[in-house]
Amino acid sequence: MDEPRIKVYGSGTEITIAANATGLRDLAERLLGLADAELRDGYHEHLDGGINLEEGSISLILERDDKL
Repeated sequence: MDEPRIKVYGSGTEITIAANATGLRDLAERLLGLADAELRDGYHEHLDGGINLEEGSISLILERDDKL
């Protein structure tokens, strides 16, 4: 299987998350993890360019907010 590749970019009014199939699966697993009943409100994950995102990506925070 390919390595996950995810890029996040955008402007003031629009954000794009582009990924290969493996990257999309990785994001889906992260989101499913955030939905786990054992986690509490406020749990979050940081994804940063050059680390878990492609170089040049803007940072992305996935956060659980049970008040929404």
